[in-house]
Order: sequence, then C-alpha cells, then structure tokens
Amino acid sequence: MKSIKELYCIGRGPSSSHTMGPVKAAKLFSEENPQADYIEVTLYGSLALTGKGHQTDRAIRETFAPIKCKIIFDEENESMPHPNTLDIQAYMNSEKSSFMRVYSVGGGAIKVEGRPDIDTPDVYPENSFKEIAAFCIENNMRISDYCLLREGEEILDHLAKVWQTMKHCIASGLSASGELPGGLHVERKAQYLFNQRHIDESEATRENRLVCAYAYAASEQNADAGIVVTAPTCGACGVVPAALFYTQQKKGFSDEQILRALAVGGIIGNLIKTNATISGAASGCQAEIGSACSMAAAALAELYEMGIGQIEYAAEVAMEHHLGLTCDPIHGLVQIPCIERNAVAAMRAINALSLANFLSGSRKISFDMVVETMHETGRDLAYQYRETSEGGLAKLYQRKKLSIKRATKNQ
Repeated sequence: MKSIKELYCIGRGPSSSHTMGPVKAAKLFSEENPQADYIEVTLYGSLALTGKGHQTDRAIRETFAPIKCKIIFDEENESMPHPNTLDIQAYMNSEKSSFMRVYSVGGGAIKVEGRPDIDTPDVYPENSFKEIAAFCIENNMRISDYCLLREGEEILDHLAKVWQTMKHCIASGLSASGELPGGLHVERKAQYLFNQRHIDESEATRENRLVCAYAYAASEQNADAGIVVTAPTCGACGVVPAALFYTQQKKGFSDEQILRALAVGGIIGNLIKTNATISGAASGCQAEIGSACSMAAAALAELYEMGIGQIEYAAEVAMEHHLGLTCDPIHGLVQIPCIERNAVAAMRAINALSLANFLSGSRKISFDMVVETMHETGRDLAYQYRETSEGGLAKLYQRKKLSIKRATKNQ
C-alpha cells in the first residue's frame, strides 16, 4: 500500500474527484505543454453530468489561466473506461498538438492513460487488515505503532498539518453564515446548530448537536470551495474531523493522541482505497461516506486504546451499515444530501465505537470481507446512482421542480 499521505490530502473543495483530480491533471498538462496557446478539455461520465455543480469547469479554467480554455461537457458517451474521464487537447497556432486522457480515480488521485501509475513507493507490504493484525500481534504493537514503523516518524508532521487544517475548517465553518453557492438556496446551518444550547439539554442531545455542528461546518466549507482535507474524499471531509474534534473537546485527548488516531483511520482508508475504491462515481456514496465513517470509528477506537479486534469491529460495522448507499447529489452540488450525510456518519461512527466496546467478541464479519462486499455492491449499483445526478433524490427533485414550473405556467 501507498503512504497515507496520499489519502489525507489538503486542497480545495468541493470534490476530490471533480476538482482536485482535474486540477492535478491540468497542472501536469501545463508543465508538459508550456507553449500551448489554447486548451480544449472534454469531460465525460460523472465529470460531465455533475461537473458544473462540482465547479470542475471553474477549477480547470483557473488552473490553465491565462491560457484560453474551452470546456466541453459530453453527457452522451457512456463507454469510457472510468466514470471520471477527461481528455485534454493542446493547440498551437490553431493546430492540434499534445493530447492526454486522464482518469480521476478518487481522493484527488489521477491515472494517465498509456502511462504507468505515478511511481510512488509502496510503504506497506501488508495489504489486508488480516495481515496487518497478524503483524501487530506478533510484534506486540498497536496499529498506530505499525503506521509509524512503516511510514517513519515524519508521518506525524504530515498528520499534524492535516489535524490543524481539519480544526481550522471546523472553526471557519462555525463562524460563517449565509447561503451556499450553486442555486439551491441552501443556508449554512453549522453556526445555528452550535448555538442552539438549552438549559435542560441532555448529554445525548448535546452530543448529537455538537457532532452535527462540526460535521456541517467542515462540509459547508467544502461546498463553498474552501480548503479541506480528503478523509478520504472532499465530499466526506466532515466525518473524521467532527468525530475526533468532539471527542477531544469532551475527553481532553491531546493533539498527539489525535495524530495517532488519524494514523489508524488512515490505515483503514488506505485498505479501502487499495482493495476497493473511495470514488463515489465508481461505487456510490458508500465508498465515500461509508469509508469516512469506517475511518472515524477506527480512529476513535484507537483514542480509547481499544484492542485490535475492537478496532476492526468498529471499522467493519461502520462500513457495513452504509452498504448500498447511493450517490445522487441534487444539481451535482456537494450539498444535498451530502452535508447531512457527513453529520449522520459522524454520529454513526460514535455508535460503532460503542458497539465495538461491548460486542467485538461476537462478530462474524471481518473488515476485509465488508470492504470486498462494498466493492461488489458498488459494481452492481446502477449507473445513475453513482454520482451522475440522474437517479434517486437528484432525479425526483428535478422532476418536482419541473412539475411546479409547469403548474405555475398554466395558472
């Protein structure tokens, strides 16, 4: 497996696949074609169907600026090898020159057709939770120790930047108000949730409210194209920070303990990325929110110094109960239902931690099995439920809007 540095990336929202990946492709193409005087980019699949809502066109144009760039949304061609495919064509003196086909494969990562994958070294020889657990048990170490052993102590410097960015994202989101861009007229709710204190508020109610406020804060920053951390994606960026920040505030865990928790969450996300996918366009929202919930649950279990079996159970149950979750963003925006899903998943991660504390000895399903199941389920999901805005909530919402428009017109 690769370094968890490639999982926890810091960049601009609202989508790792639809903004960070294409921006990375555009930067690479610009470096290789500095003499180009005109660029044409064709987006296919999910990039074409939800690219405007995800601000893909804006991100690409800004990256190529000041060179003129035309964006083509090809919504008809469904035969691409990957649902997030883009073609980049350079022109010099009105003549075609260099060409590149790129796949945005999730979490901001890209693959260039006809080229070997970017040659970053594998730092983990183990590629399954079973292998990692066996190694840790044999060497009497925690999973966080295993991460530091394989990555080196310098991984803590990266995780420190990740954690600071997560906390800043929450703080910025809590201080912001107003309407999110995109035309859905979605009002920011993080600040409202955070301030709704009641004298007779129960501990459970307070927990739900604050966890949701933190998740909303990070997710709303993402929806407004703010700087976020992929954990494992932009669309799911609110789950891990919300669960960890609330727990730190409640229990007083140090930042050093949080970094070790992030390391364990990173191992879980890495396993999912390696053996399945973290791309909503490939496997639906289960691959994004489900993975984030699994990462958060494992990270929380590490904070509480649970055993390896309990960490596995927390991660497994968190993913298991997101199986089949569709990706159906209304208008292609990372707002409805994405922001709410971050809040629900953050609370579910805490619930998974509680179950792991009591029931890990009775589990029948391994983490590796649930990751394989998620991957198979994603392949079986109909195309319109994989980040196309052509199915589910997105389809019915659009149908409702058209019905209202027609009714108003006929009055």
